[in-house]
Amino acid sequence: MTDNETVSVYDARARDYADLTDTTGRVDPSLTAFMTAVPAGGTVLDLGCGPGAASATMADNGFTVEATDASAEMVALANRHSGVTARVAVFEDIVDDCVYDGIWANFSLLHAPRENMPRHLQALHRALRPGGTFHIGTKLGEGEQRDGIGRFYTYYTDAELSGLLETAGFVIDNRRFGQDIGLDGTMADWICILSHKT
Repeated sequence: MTDNETVSVYDARARDYADLTDTTGRVDPSLTAFMTAVPAGGTVLDLGCGPGAASATMADNGFTVEATDASAEMVALANRHSGVTARVAVFEDIVDDCVYDGIWANFSLLHAPRENMPRHLQALHRALRPGGTFHIGTKLGEGEQRDGIGRFYTYYTDAELSGLLETAGFVIDNRRFGQDIGLDGTMADWICILSHKT
């Protein structure tokens, strides 16, 4: 299920979000770890690609990048990057079997209702090739709610997210924790987990 209000916010604020997440001149340790874990030249899915900064970095590093986002405005921005092929799609549209060497889901799946997360993770597990790498980033916390600008969020504890990943068949490799100011102007704690499919 796609939350239309969340998508509308991203459509309306796509350029603001692009400015906020611009990684020019900065190194994202999570993205570096992900690219190191994926075979050179591998095929990667950027799930919820936003304006495409991570997709562009991966393409520049020799990966074949497919990118999806529910926001048409975000997809338009992502497709401006050389080497990036982005299309409008929702989580339910990922139905492939063993086609990706890596899946980068950085602060995208947190917009899905908690009840849907197990099946989303199972679908992504199927879409990965054996040994494939999976990155997920979410905000830390509990419950579900909308933020100050109307986006729907599901919050996870480390233990809950780790359990969901392991139940879906992923083996956890490492975690990163941090905090940043989001599009709504508030500071939020987050977790990123790198895992793989056996």
